Amino acid sequence: MVGGLPRPFWALWGGTLVNRLGTMVVPFTGVYLTQSRGLSLAAAGLVMGVYGAGSLLSQLLAGVLTDRIGRRATLSGGMLATAVSMLALGYSSTLPAILAAMFALGLVIDVYRPASNALVADLVSPAERPRAYGLLFWGINLGYAVGMTTGGRLAELGFVWLFWIDAISCVVFAALVWRAVPETRPEAKKSAGGFGVVLRDRVMVGFTLVVLGHALVYAQTMTMLPVAMTEVVKLSPGQFGLAMALNGVLIVLVQPLVSAWLGRRDAARTFATGVAVMGLGFAMTAYVTSTSGLAVTIGVWTAGEIIVAGVPGAVVAALAPAHLRGRYSGVFGFAWSLAAVLAPLLGGPLLELGPKALWFTMGGVGAVSALGMLALGPAVRRRQAT
Repeated sequence: MVGGLPRPFWALWGGTLVNRLGTMVVPFTGVYLTQSRGLSLAAAGLVMGVYGAGSLLSQLLAGVLTDRIGRRATLSGGMLATAVSMLALGYSSTLPAILAAMFALGLVIDVYRPASNALVADLVSPAERPRAYGLLFWGINLGYAVGMTTGGRLAELGFVWLFWIDAISCVVFAALVWRAVPETRPEAKKSAGGFGVVLRDRVMVGFTLVVLGHALVYAQTMTMLPVAMTEVVKLSPGQFGLAMALNGVLIVLVQPLVSAWLGRRDAARTFATGVAVMGLGFAMTAYVTSTSGLAVTIGVWTAGEIIVAGVPGAVVAALAPAHLRGRYSGVFGFAWSLAAVLAPLLGGPLLELGPKALWFTMGGVGAVSALGMLALGPAVRRRQAT
């Protein structure tokens, strides 16, 4: 054991960090498609839509594979398939080939998530799960921040570098998990039940809806927030990027300090508090007129993000029977994939009505999600106690 957590967990954490350090392709996909491959904005939008369609299917597929063939095989296989898809996209030059590669990438890039979530639930005691999931969240953000910075520089030298580094990081993650993480899938009931069991679990369905609301709010950071700040508030991309850097800095510095303490709090109340704080931060965005004002709102919703970080995975682990942890995690991941698709479809028309329409709506969604989590609290606590 290392710091109260088993050694295989740290192998999983290390592989996740390496993979996120190499995450360079997806954040720069739009730039790559338009600048390197010369696609129109409409064609680039079509390609990203195909990627989203693959992502919607991936979580459900990964949930089944995690429970049927095992956590380690699903995670390692998904990472290897991601590496192949990355290189296929990097060397595709025609629109049909790019569409096929992007659909494949969307289908496999997040296959590791249900397997990773199930592994943590299998390896870590219930009392330590919030801390373990929080540490994974921290590692992902640390790696992503470095990867984004490095990726921007490498893109200037040639986009092919991004594809190769991303692919190599996937292979390293796959190899590390295969060698250092044992298979933990329960054997006795490996074929019992299915998604029908998940959908009949009213507590899990309710929690998934709460997560969908939370994810819709958070997804605005990657969809409408950049547009609103640069087109409406008239911040430069550099000013927006400087303010957004605060998010990563706060997570990297604060998350490890509070993770254990938050893990000892009641999960439902903690999640509700974090989502409410995030909603408040986004509602405050309606009044942003400067870089410093944006930084204040980012500080608020980042605090909510830190509070929430380790809770959802621990709740899913508590709700799921051991032999169905993959499917439960897949449904949880599907909520995030669906939010990524719905966020711009909802946010775009709301922003056209005005910033207050968008940001007050997001604040309202956060408040409703927080109330929903509080309503689920007694049921979640009963399930955690069994």
